Amino acid sequence: MGEQTIHLHDIKPLLEIQDYSLYYFLGVSFLVLLLACGIVYLIYRYIKNKNRFNLKKEHLKLLKSVDLSDAKKAAYEITLYGASFKDDSQRHKEMYENLVSRLGEYKYKKDVNPIDEETLGYLELYRGMCDV
Repeated sequence: MGEQTIHLHDIKPLLEIQDYSLYYFLGVSFLVLLLACGIVYLIYRYIKNKNRFNLKKEHLKLLKSVDLSDAKKAAYEITLYGASFKDDSQRHKEMYENLVSRLGEYKYKKDVNPIDEETLGYLELYRGMCDV
């Protein structure tokens, strides 16, 4: 019997396969990191704005709690605290200027009378207009 030869097919070289999994991983990691940073920033802004001192809010509280028994001191306080709201609109500005002109007679004298009813009415109207 003769030797049989098995014909072998040529073995092909290894093919290089493109592997993009590292790039996919880096891309997804970057997006997750970017999203996490965005969420942390939004939480930071929320907490910062929540705890921020609001001057208008404080002045509105003080304006509403002015002691009207001492007319001279009350006139100065109303002028000071009311100024925070005068630039909100033209109507606020006109009302504030009207109120300040009415309070002028209580400011610059040593002894003053109690604040009259008409001025108190303007004050209540101005307090009602002011909001934060």
